[in-house]
Amino acid sequence: MDSELAPWIEMLQSEDVGDRLVAVKSLQHLGDEEALEPIVLALSDEHASVQKLAVSALWEMADRAAVQPLIPCLSSPDEEVRTEALGALRELVSPDDLLVLLDALHQDDFYMQLNILILLRKIHDVQALPYVLPFFESDREELREAAIVTLRYLNQVDNCAPALALMNDPAPAVRREAVLTLSYLSDAEVVEILNRALASDPDWQVRRNAAQSLANLKSPTSIPAAIAAMEDEHWQVRKFAARALQQVVDDSAIPVLVTALADEYSDVRRDAAIALGKLGNPTVLNSLKQTLDDPDADVRIFSQRAIDAIQAAKTEVTHG
Repeated sequence: MDSELAPWIEMLQSEDVGDRLVAVKSLQHLGDEEALEPIVLALSDEHASVQKLAVSALWEMADRAAVQPLIPCLSSPDEEVRTEALGALRELVSPDDLLVLLDALHQDDFYMQLNILILLRKIHDVQALPYVLPFFESDREELREAAIVTLRYLNQVDNCAPALALMNDPAPAVRREAVLTLSYLSDAEVVEILNRALASDPDWQVRRNAAQSLANLKSPTSIPAAIAAMEDEHWQVRKFAARALQQVVDDSAIPVLVTALADEYSDVRRDAAIALGKLGNPTVLNSLKQTLDDPDADVRIFSQRAIDAIQAAKTEVTHG
């Protein structure tokens, strides 16, 4: 044993919590590889403050040998210890740890399962899919939500019928994440499901996320739903509906986009102006020019850009 480490290792056995905290901190500052093992032992200390400091020390030491010892901390009864361990493992885990994480996922512990699902997002390995799917049917809303988020981080997953089924989940939080994940899938029903969610889901955040996903997918079949959503009661839904219409050029959207130039919210006005600029139809020039004195600078800037783009296209057609 390194003589410099010996007194601090001995102090870890003290009955005084303060002494044990000092010992962990001192071992951390020494930064010696031999200090790793005694700090790992401190993870089992009876006092949560010592456990948390030991986790922090291992995090700062950034030694991958700490990965397996840190995993049990993910199920600690102390929230601060769990949070610190998750933060450390987010930085330390690598694809080499996949099997260890999947093994821990089998533990019948809510916090362990939740945190492992989060860690799997860093690894991106499709081999995790069969282990993630059962959580779509968990009794715990938090686990269903975590699992559907994790799915969109896994590589090479193109089709996933169980993910589509989560659009009928009773928990709004689960549906909010499901609609975002759907834009990463290639199932034939995806756009139709998103259109339906945008039109009728009772949760405005689900509708907003559905519009965001439709903007990513750029499907012409989303145009009617996006046009209808420009009259949604919530401004964030209208904003992302306008963004969806930016991606699918169709003159049928002109009336609702022109109306949106007078929306109460500047974000909606700005995105409507951008969409009109991409449509390139000269009939909207007068409407755009009326927004050049808008109180919001972004609206004025993007309206002018839209006008310039339409006029440039018009000139090019004339000269052509």
